[in-house]
Amino acid sequence: MSLIRRFFADQSGATAIEYGLIAAGISVAIITVVNTLGTQLQTTFSNVSSQLGK
Repeated sequence: MSLIRRFFADQSGATAIEYGLIAAGISVAIITVVNTLGTQLQTTFSNVSSQLGK
């Protein structure tokens, strides 16, 4: 029974999990920004290319 109490009271892994969640959130934000900028850049270069082709 004391083993179960110690298991639930132990918080040594909580910090690692929190850092993992923060890293995952930052990764999602970076991926979103890169995808958005990539689409905008593609549109811009397509416009420039079509204007040069005229």
